[in-house]
Amino acid sequence: MRSTMEHDQEHESCCEQTQRYCVERPIYNQELLQGHLHRRERAPQTLGQRIAQSCRCSSKKLKSRLYSCLPILQWLPRYPVKEYLLGDIISGISTGVMQLPQGLAYALLAAVPPVFGLYSSFYPVFLYTFFGTSKHISIGTFAVISMMVGGVAVREVPDEIISTGYNCTNITDSLDCYSARDEKRVQVAVTLGFLSGIIQLCLGLLRFGFVAIYLTEPLVRGFTTAAAVHVFTSQLKYLLGIKTSRYSGPLSVVYSIAAVLSKITTTNIAALIVGLICIVLLLIGKEINLRFKKQLPVPIPMEIIVVIIGTGVSAGMNLSESYKVDVVGNIPQGLRAPAVPELHLIPAVFVDAIAIAIVGFSMAVSMAKIFALKHGYDIDGNQELIALGICNSVGSFFQSFSITCSMSRSLVQESTGGKTQIAGTLSSIMVLLVIVAIGYLFEPLPQTVLAAIVMVNLKGMFKQFGDVAHFWRTSKIELAIWVVAFVASLFLGLDYGLLSAVAFAMITVIYRTQSPQYRILGQIPDTDIYCDVEEYEEVKEYPGIKIFQANAPLYFANSESYTSALKKKTEVDPCAILAARRKAQKRHAREIKKANKPRKKAVLKLMNSSNKDMEASVKHEIANEELPVNGKFASAVSGLQDTSDDCERFVEPKANIHSLVLDFTPVNFVDSVGAKTLKSIIKEYKEVGVGVCIACCSGPVLTELTRLNFFDNTVTRELLFHSIHDAVLACQVKARSISQTDFEEQH
Repeated sequence: MRSTMEHDQEHESCCEQTQRYCVERPIYNQELLQGHLHRRERAPQTLGQRIAQSCRCSSKKLKSRLYSCLPILQWLPRYPVKEYLLGDIISGISTGVMQLPQGLAYALLAAVPPVFGLYSSFYPVFLYTFFGTSKHISIGTFAVISMMVGGVAVREVPDEIISTGYNCTNITDSLDCYSARDEKRVQVAVTLGFLSGIIQLCLGLLRFGFVAIYLTEPLVRGFTTAAAVHVFTSQLKYLLGIKTSRYSGPLSVVYSIAAVLSKITTTNIAALIVGLICIVLLLIGKEINLRFKKQLPVPIPMEIIVVIIGTGVSAGMNLSESYKVDVVGNIPQGLRAPAVPELHLIPAVFVDAIAIAIVGFSMAVSMAKIFALKHGYDIDGNQELIALGICNSVGSFFQSFSITCSMSRSLVQESTGGKTQIAGTLSSIMVLLVIVAIGYLFEPLPQTVLAAIVMVNLKGMFKQFGDVAHFWRTSKIELAIWVVAFVASLFLGLDYGLLSAVAFAMITVIYRTQSPQYRILGQIPDTDIYCDVEEYEEVKEYPGIKIFQANAPLYFANSESYTSALKKKTEVDPCAILAARRKAQKRHAREIKKANKPRKKAVLKLMNSSNKDMEASVKHEIANEELPVNGKFASAVSGLQDTSDDCERFVEPKANIHSLVLDFTPVNFVDSVGAKTLKSIIKEYKEVGVGVCIACCSGPVLTELTRLNFFDNTVTRELLFHSIHDAVLACQVKARSISQTDFEEQH
């Protein structure tokens, strides 16, 4: 007794937990539903009114635009000094300490003297404080962008220019030749930064911030992994202390490795030892920072420690003279006067500038979104484009090359307590102090130390090789995008590789819409919920009703596959049915004619009197013959076994179907070809006695169908239903009424 009561109580509590609803309403099709609704009155605006409204200015609108263009005016007056200042100072110092060695190191990637890396770590960072919307990203030099800049600089000013363009016979002339080469490469890098900044600025003003969505995560990760390989191979010669030419363009990574291997016997042992020691120290420092992240108030700045130790050892042991170790060399003190970039180089670097502008923006906005989501504030993608454009274009007048957000520095800036852009400003001021006051102290710094810093910072990018296993389990298409982006960028170069990867990603979008998943839906009993009949055992189909769903838009590229899948899934092909009917009728008429041939001789004399009766008899037999309905033949033609396989497949379906419901829930647009295809489907199925209706058609799709003149006397809005259940109930009512009419006619 107790167990029964406990069971009843559990059942009642379960019923209380499961919420239920019961709604009684008419079966709505689109025409009936629109008759019950009243559209809002919206007065259309003329072009002149729109222009006047956009040009109208008020104090509120002016203030909003000013805040949008200069975000610092919005957050700086409200800056809570007591709460934020200490964290920003600690974060700014930590980031600045990291920015200094990275600026020097990434200048080598950009194929320019190290001091220009310091310029690129000061001007753009300072400008971003005024125009940027992200509070946590660290703007400045970045390995991938620096590598792309260096590739263009080497392509436009190759090493061969030293031997062909100048007389380099003695040491003094040789130094002058290298200086002239570096000066030309600086001009290329500066012009490239100016042009990429102008492109970003124009895209931002035109509100083209959405272009970053075409660089999907698998594409970006595959591209940056390939860029990491490029960067690593370019630093091998500095680590080994050997002299090789720098390559750019397709197969540059192969040529670089081959050049290093060809001169491996000339390795400078002292440079190699210093580089390996620095790599070990940096890896140990990163591991300590990672493992004791919570215990350490700030990360250990191993990079600046390694730079200081390396500079001290080099100066004390005179590595440059005693062991022929390449060092940074001359670092001019103070800031250079502003100069206009070499505009005549723009045609040669235009395509590269587009790639750098888009990649740089994609890197910055992706990191900015991550931190904005974590800390609960919004960023403006278009304003980020404008900010990066100003940083690059204005910075180029002060000899800085293209910059973007650095992932490693951004993580340090956020993890050390940075709250606002003030942290970035402080880091840029630290770089300024080095440029103005103590830059000359780093002249003995071995280049192998900078190569070690670059290589260790690639550790996170190399971990992205694990994406292959991840995408293999989750999505084969995304895996294909990653592999294509990696392989193309590795062997074709970063510029052509990026274009190839974007093109392939667009092709996958077309492929997905051309090859969608097609389903037949059924009802979960006693509900208005419809699911895939092949996926769930409980789902049942309504007798005589097929519900078809395709998870893709209906347009020119997939309209044919949509029709083919519909016929295959429903097992009803109107064309095959009509062809089978005509063939059966012709065959039946031939058999009657053949059976009546022997009689003609016997009744030749009575032909005139009985001809009418004979024709009436033949017509009566044909009229009473059971023709195929929905693909079914009656027993009268059961002996016709020699029909083709295609006809037999459609002549004997599994069910007698009278209605077809097209679920348009996943359909987000329809073009003219799709509308014609849809109209053709309705017409063809109507000829074989199958009614077609459309369910869950969204407002924009309905508007598009109306604009394409889809509706007429034969295809009305009565065929459109608000939900699948409405359509199913309407089909059942219509089928019952037709059956009732046929029954009354027979009796």
